[in-house]
Amino acid sequence: MIDDFEHIKKILSEGKIILYPTDTIWGLGCDINFQEAIYRIYDIKKRPLDKPFIILVSDLDMLKKYVVDIHPRVETLLLYHKRPLTIIYKKAKNVPDILTKNGSIAIRIVMEPILAKLIQEYGRPIVSTSANIANEPNPANFRSISDKIKKSVDYIFKYKQNDLKAAPPSVIASYNKNGRLKFLR
Repeated sequence: MIDDFEHIKKILSEGKIILYPTDTIWGLGCDINFQEAIYRIYDIKKRPLDKPFIILVSDLDMLKKYVVDIHPRVETLLLYHKRPLTIIYKKAKNVPDILTKNGSIAIRIVMEPILAKLIQEYGRPIVSTSANIANEPNPANFRSISDKIKKSVDYIFKYKQNDLKAAPPSVIASYNKNGRLKFLR
């Protein structure tokens, strides 16, 4: 099953929502610049607006366009970490306020090669949140995503729909001014 990147990029550029496999679990997402789409995802998930989503970037260069400062220790960790790692950065830039909390933002450099390629080609990060209703279990695989979620999106990736293995969510961490990590999940 092959997904047409040109079609997906067009959908994202129109402010529409995609359902896609990440390097962890299946996610709901959109272009970070379409607040109406972000609000639509909140509505689909029945998630409180005070719980911001993370964003996915393709690489370290893209990450640097959306955060004010990255401690060198954290930058080194991002280059060598083997598991998906979402970092909460103290100060965001170039993102809508709805994606921040007190100015901070959660961002992950995606490790899934197909998704990283899509984001790189698209040229902008995408919003990412688990493909489930708030407070319900994360979907173990595509088949465990509710039909309600599937019917609420504008595009569903074909890639990995038949993959039955469950992947854990990413590690989430924040860091202090010395680069010391605090693991939140």
